[in-house]
Amino acid sequence: MTLKPFNFGKVAVLMGGQSAEREVSLMSGAGVLQALRSRGVDAHAFDPAGQPISDLKKEGFDRCFIALHGRFGEDGTVQGALELLGIPYTGSGVMASSMAIDKVMTKRILLAEGLPTPRYVLLRQHSMQAADANAVTETLGLPLIVKPAREGSSLGLTKVARAADLQEAVQQAGALDADVLCEQFVEGDEVTCPVLGSGSEARALPVIRIVAPEGNYDYQNKYFTDTTQYLVPCGLPDGEEAHIQQLVLSAFRTLGCRGWARADVMIDKVSRQPFLLEINTSPGMTSHSLVPMSAQAAGISYEDLCVAVLETASLDYQPATDARARPAKGATA
Repeated sequence: MTLKPFNFGKVAVLMGGQSAEREVSLMSGAGVLQALRSRGVDAHAFDPAGQPISDLKKEGFDRCFIALHGRFGEDGTVQGALELLGIPYTGSGVMASSMAIDKVMTKRILLAEGLPTPRYVLLRQHSMQAADANAVTETLGLPLIVKPAREGSSLGLTKVARAADLQEAVQQAGALDADVLCEQFVEGDEVTCPVLGSGSEARALPVIRIVAPEGNYDYQNKYFTDTTQYLVPCGLPDGEEAHIQQLVLSAFRTLGCRGWARADVMIDKVSRQPFLLEINTSPGMTSHSLVPMSAQAAGISYEDLCVAVLETASLDYQPATDARARPAKGATA
């Protein structure tokens, strides 16, 4: 049965945190907090960087809306802590979160399941040699993309057009993560597609086509400028949007995601082949964020979106509720 907002109990909106995306997370959390309160939810801000996560139990919170991004929020760590505390939370569980934040692991799983993703080479910033740079460009060609394996919001991302610039790009990405992903550059349309729900109930929301200044959809253009165009309806050729939605749903289910997520996709301009880039299991909810924009196109307001996501809060492992689920007295493990 779908819960009404007043049945959610005391809700913590987790925001801020310790990752490089703290600033964005604070903006997301502030929006979610205001939206939930406007629907009568007893919601409170909670910053794990400012107090122990165990305080959630001490302060009597019944569930959590995770508006954290990046490490220590989107990577399975907070999810694991909430599992131990027995507090249901929004978004994917421990395993799916830890896999999805790792772009290389995500690629390995997608490729194993026959889902398309750009070719890649994994480097370790501190052990990279000149020969590695040559091998990367020979394997992937130029231009290519360099980014940290476990960061979001395009932090540390560089488009490399010359082999001579590869080392600097790897060092920049390596400042954020020891694992550096070098990825085939796919020239064409950049799109994103959110998913709402879990399992067979999951549905893809409208696809958004992103047109950034000079094709540079970086951290600044994502959150702090108004020069990027977001097209929804996306205006793609007939059948392409539905194909991308089905591809994103397949990736969502393959990784074991639940609740909500957003997948980024590049479409090759010649072949029109879509390539999955990554899946964000705790998407942004700022004024510039894409999940609310797509939801709005589907007739779902920001406030209703927040409530819908909160309704999906759950645990990987539900606590035992009766004697049948507990070991018999005197039983050994």
